[in-house]
Amino acid sequence: MKLALLFAGALALFAQQPRISNARLETRPVTGGLEATFQAILRAQASPAWVGYAEPMIPGDRQTCSGDRGVTVAAPQTVKLEGPTHLVILLRVENHQTVKIHTFTPECNLDAGGLPLIWLTDVTAPESIRFLLSIVKSGTSTPETALAAIALHANPAADNALEELAAPNQPENLRRQAVFWLGNSRGQRGLETLAAVAHSDNNAHVRGQALFWLAPKAGQKMAESSIRDAIANDPETEVKKRAVFALTQMPNGGGVPLLIQVARTNPNPEVRKQAVFWLGQSRDTQALAFIEDVLK
Repeated sequence: MKLALLFAGALALFAQQPRISNARLETRPVTGGLEATFQAILRAQASPAWVGYAEPMIPGDRQTCSGDRGVTVAAPQTVKLEGPTHLVILLRVENHQTVKIHTFTPECNLDAGGLPLIWLTDVTAPESIRFLLSIVKSGTSTPETALAAIALHANPAADNALEELAAPNQPENLRRQAVFWLGNSRGQRGLETLAAVAHSDNNAHVRGQALFWLAPKAGQKMAESSIRDAIANDPETEVKKRAVFALTQMPNGGGVPLLIQVARTNPNPEVRKQAVFWLGQSRDTQALAFIEDVLK
């Protein structure tokens, strides 16, 4: 029984590793936490190398094999119909610094160009998220990739990290990216956070971004409530116009009735004009009937 469990564990570990060739592979367990282990590698590794590990990934068709200079990527041999279960995170280190980050799924075929690859085991999801969050906040390497990697973790700590990055005290470019991922990867909790941001954030651009990503993902009731509130009460006309556009992103023409109402009754002429414009772009029968009525 013990041998069977060890064999199963070895298979699971192998399944999480990327298919990598032309690499000097070393497997190393994490000791004292991921951050401490990684810093020890940085101190010891002056020449170029890759450091990698894998974490459970949120469900969905998210196979990714896009590469960049330094890692050659071939088409995957296996396409999982149910989507990949793990995310592979690779960090290139050079001159005692992290110079880039890549994420892949294990089905990809990677060529490391003859460099060492230190593959870390026993990395927990919360410490991975803390580690990536520190990279995002440091502004070094590629914070966008690290932020996206956080969002794809199948662990609630990722929600906390994204909410922290979406907070008003963070740089606007990071806040916008965090808002995107909250709407596109974090399910109901992410959408509830977006609804709060759209209602009360002090940055007009971020409020508008939250409305845009809320509309196609949230249920009809949540999305319409947030958009109605913005159109009626937001102090910025540009945010109101962004809310009008968000109505066009609601699935199955769900925003058309409210678009018609805005076009007919909103006291702001810029907002009414925006609503009429988007109704004119729609193929919805209700929208076309309204436009014909206006023309008559």
